[in-house]
Amino acid sequence: MSGMTEIDRQRRPGPRIEEVARLAGVSKSTVSRVINREPYVSTKARDAVHEAITRLKYSPNQAARSLAGNKANAIALIISEQGSSVLGDPFFAGLLRGVHAELAGRHVQLLLMLSRPEDHDDLLAYLAGGHVDGALLVSMHGDDPLPRRLHEIGLPVVAGGRPLGASSVPFVDSDNFTGGLEAVRHLVSLGRGRIATVAGPRDMAAGVDRLSGWRRGLGEARLSADLVAEADFTPESGARAMTELLGRAPDLDAVFVAADIMALGVLQVLHASGRRIPEDVAVVGFDDSLLASTATPPLTTVRQDVEQLGRTMTWRLLGELAGEDGLPPSLLLPTSLVRRASA
Repeated sequence: MSGMTEIDRQRRPGPRIEEVARLAGVSKSTVSRVINREPYVSTKARDAVHEAITRLKYSPNQAARSLAGNKANAIALIISEQGSSVLGDPFFAGLLRGVHAELAGRHVQLLLMLSRPEDHDDLLAYLAGGHVDGALLVSMHGDDPLPRRLHEIGLPVVAGGRPLGASSVPFVDSDNFTGGLEAVRHLVSLGRGRIATVAGPRDMAAGVDRLSGWRRGLGEARLSADLVAEADFTPESGARAMTELLGRAPDLDAVFVAADIMALGVLQVLHASGRRIPEDVAVVGFDDSLLASTATPPLTTVRQDVEQLGRTMTWRLLGELAGEDGLPPSLLLPTSLVRRASA
């Protein structure tokens, strides 16, 4: 047997329980007895299990908990963003309220975890240690390997937002495409003909799908879809994108902004440039957060029910943990246009 320590094992997420038993040539219950240091296991079987755990770099804590049928009575909400962007964005506050509401009365604890790619190994080692029964993943970028790696350690996962990479992870999302489409249809109905967009990041499904809806709406109206500037769901990036768009097309008369938080920066730039809203430039946002109703002028926006998103994700994960049959692999929640003074 190698000199791998207990800490080494816990820091390296490994395969599933069945593989340990298969490699050792014993039953899962024997693996459980070995890990829990129970009697009535032969020396040969005990040595085989220890060797399999070492070779597969399996987490003994996770094996013991799963095989013994124990539960942590806790789930993790993992947000793939830095703390500064999470704390300042009302989207995450609404999502957290929804998750908390769905857990009310269930005696299940919630762990909030912020994750960056460079932290994945430490995060996986912790989750493989049996501290939680499942995880909710939010704000994934690009082909994030985290869902796949969580699946490899046998942890049930539900994603908030459609994963961009090939993934079998179940997800819950808002209908971002239809939301972007309805925003453009509304602007076209107002007679606007130079409709720009401040799009979200292209490494996130929300940014991609809302941009696709914008393009579809302009295609329906036979209008040009050339005025695109990308931003990253912050007010500062919204302001930079709006400045770029005005430089390229001073005659633009409408803009669809892919998040209310970016629309704050858009409105600031339009006011500073002397444009009247909505007389000169109509503005539609996305989310219907508190920011929309308190903006100047109040923001017409596409409403997604963020709290319901959090509740539905949690319901889907708890259903899987309970072993329910017939759970849908994905769920798409409706959006709706909320009309205010900006368009």
